[in-house]
Amino acid sequence: MPYVPIEWLREHVEVPVGTTAEQLAADLVRVGLEEEGVVPPAVTGPLVVGKVLTLESKEQSNGKLINYCRVDVGPEHNDAPGTGKEPSELPSRGIVCGAHNFTVGDSVVVSLPGAVLPGGFAIAARKTYGHVSDGMICSARELGIGEDHDGIIVLDRWLADEGRDLAETPAPGTDAVGLLGLGEEVLEINITPDRGYCFSMRGVAREYSHSTGAAFTDPADASDPGLYPQGVAQAGPGGYDVRFAEDLAPVHGRPGVDRYVARVVRGIDPTAPSPTWMRDRLTAAGMRPISLVVDVTNYVMLDLGQPLHAFDLAKLAAPVVVRRARSGETLTFLDEVTRTLDPEDLVISDSPQGEGSRPLVLAGVFGGAEAEIDSSTTDVLIEAAHFDAVSVARSARRHRLPTESAKRNERGVDTALAPVAAQRAVDLLVTYGGGTADPHATDVDRTRAPEPMLVRADAAERLTGVPYGTARVVELLTTIGCEVEPAGSDDEGGELLRVTAPTWRPDLVGAAHLAEEVARLDGYDNIPSIVPTAPAGTGLSVRQKARREVVRALAGAGLTQVLSYPFIGDVHDRLALPPQDPRRRAVRLANPLAEDAPCLRTSVLDTLVEVARRNISRGLGDVAVFETGTVTHPAGTVPAPIPGVRQRPSHEELAAIERGIPAQPEHVAAVLAGDRERPGVLAAGRPWDWADAVELVRTVASALGVALEVSAPASPVAPWHPGRTAELRLPATREGRELRPGALVAHAGELHPQVLRSVGLPERACAVEIDLEPLLDAVEASGVLQVGPVSTFPVAKEDLALVVDEEVTAAQVEAVIVQAVGDLAEEVRLFDVFRGPQLGEGRKSLAFSLRLRAPDRTLTAQETAAVRKRVVKRAAKAVGAELRS
Repeated sequence: MPYVPIEWLREHVEVPVGTTAEQLAADLVRVGLEEEGVVPPAVTGPLVVGKVLTLESKEQSNGKLINYCRVDVGPEHNDAPGTGKEPSELPSRGIVCGAHNFTVGDSVVVSLPGAVLPGGFAIAARKTYGHVSDGMICSARELGIGEDHDGIIVLDRWLADEGRDLAETPAPGTDAVGLLGLGEEVLEINITPDRGYCFSMRGVAREYSHSTGAAFTDPADASDPGLYPQGVAQAGPGGYDVRFAEDLAPVHGRPGVDRYVARVVRGIDPTAPSPTWMRDRLTAAGMRPISLVVDVTNYVMLDLGQPLHAFDLAKLAAPVVVRRARSGETLTFLDEVTRTLDPEDLVISDSPQGEGSRPLVLAGVFGGAEAEIDSSTTDVLIEAAHFDAVSVARSARRHRLPTESAKRNERGVDTALAPVAAQRAVDLLVTYGGGTADPHATDVDRTRAPEPMLVRADAAERLTGVPYGTARVVELLTTIGCEVEPAGSDDEGGELLRVTAPTWRPDLVGAAHLAEEVARLDGYDNIPSIVPTAPAGTGLSVRQKARREVVRALAGAGLTQVLSYPFIGDVHDRLALPPQDPRRRAVRLANPLAEDAPCLRTSVLDTLVEVARRNISRGLGDVAVFETGTVTHPAGTVPAPIPGVRQRPSHEELAAIERGIPAQPEHVAAVLAGDRERPGVLAAGRPWDWADAVELVRTVASALGVALEVSAPASPVAPWHPGRTAELRLPATREGRELRPGALVAHAGELHPQVLRSVGLPERACAVEIDLEPLLDAVEASGVLQVGPVSTFPVAKEDLALVVDEEVTAAQVEAVIVQAVGDLAEEVRLFDVFRGPQLGEGRKSLAFSLRLRAPDRTLTAQETAAVRKRVVKRAAKAVGAELRS
């Protein structure tokens, strides 16, 4: 996130003296720049100028030579050892120091007891080497303003080396915090992706001006002689040769680069240090000072928002060529890592063996090592370019290089800024490095001016409800740099404006963006908070109510609802799905959150088994969990187009997009392991078994008022046990003489032992996977969740046992009974299965309990007897059943 030093900001906008970081944050948040945090001063407590009065050197027993000094630190901080005229008797403080680069009479920087230096180093009086050291004489590294730790700061020499010409040395006791620029708070702000121009002091200063009305001075105003006394160099025939490759083909419709400015500065003193003010500002902004050339490019980037790159001119072979990377091409970067480039990457190359033969920089992202600035560089080429934001963003993410340059380029840089930023860097190198600039610049400019937008003057009002008025809208849009002209009216009589966005706001591309700017600058607080009145007669749809009933039913059955991420890896192998199983065909994500889970699940069990395993592994032995959610089936999906954003997609485009969206049906799954009923003193425990899993599906269907038929699957279904699995379908339908099976709703039963070992679940664990779509369709077709009103007439009960062949399933017999009983059937329940020699080999007895009830009368004995007779007759005809005597 960008750091905002207040002193630096004050250079571009009139920030009142005494403004704190908290006050600055409050001003910026009004225009949408959120506070991320406040960085406290590097040094707190008393840090003052001191004058060395005496210096006594003593060699210690360990051979170390130390100095005991009496230092005048000002009347407010001195003690009073005596009243004589000798230096040792003058008011001062005694300090032990191990450095030897100073002498009596030098002015130094002293941290007194109570001061806290960078790194949390607290200063206190302590006895050492036989003396009480009542403070510390500081080095540059101890204060965090340099790397020198061999000697302490001698102010006269240090200030001269830093290019600071003071009329006289500050008196003892002078506050050194302000003198060294160590006492300023720095605000850290959060920038949204569309506000890339605020990754610069220029952008933040402009926003502060919008918020407070303070006068703003644009640091990129090339016509200001105070900022650019020589103006901005124009492109001419003497500029360095820069070319765009002929095969610089657009990628995804984007050209990659449309402006490239190059400037040459010769004769720079390679030993010239960066000025103190620049190093202080870079440090405050979170960047480490390196060398004059590098610091200048970083400083201009932070100040104006234009990323720059500096090449060692002696290492270049003209011409410089901007091109796409070649397949298999590699580049060694400044971090000494060699990376393989992608053909979509944009690179800056030079031509030692032909035009553009050697890649030097990953454009807009990170520099290479072959043309880097080093300690012997005297001639440099400064690059300031406008690269395509998407191309930079993809390269930065592809190579995992989130550099400061990439952060700005991928959010969009001002297309008019490159020559100004290059001139600013040139001026700084000439001033502080003693260099000489070539008179002409290279400027390959293929940019296009922002296109005017035709918007309604009341667009912001229609979105926010605030009556801004045309005059206010024009005023606010002009404030942010837009050119606004009246453009008549539309067919509805609404006033139209022709608005051209400034070059530094590439995010303003439509009426909604301009409306947001009007609302933001006028103040979000001025938008009334009015809760809209909900229209009568609306509420949850039938499908929504049904989904909630499913959750209530499973929770009521004792299960716990969970939520898992729908991303999967190799779980289909662990669930032992056959190679041809359609569930193995999953949608692969282009940018997965985890490399080992790149696909979307095709069943809820894919992710639910891991939830169950994790709970069991953490000591929860009895698990009964369920999850409702969507699964993704890519069958039938076709590639979808990516429509533009300038207008609403057509019906044909929307239909094509719909065809590109894979089916995402709603499923519910459950995993059951351990005990359903725990053992106790009153009863023995009972584990979950496959019949419980089947009953859960019945529970869900019953809650929705939908009947299901249970049968064994025709063939084994992974990941379930082949002999302990049930298949549940909607009731069969008859078309003429043909009986068509109902839609498949669920599989339920015990998981296969090999699967249990593979996924880490205990033995005999069970699972359920329900496709809710057929159930929801059935509920939606009926329009209600209830089957019908409850009859007030008494129930009639009948029990009958039917003997059938072993291969006849109970579900088949039950279906015949239900059909025979008709509307009088309130419940048909299997309560006993018997096999014995008296029935004959290959025969079994199925005993059913019938609850019969009529909605309008009490059933007579004759009616119930007729029902019983009809059931026996139809069962005999349909499945060869005999009434057991």
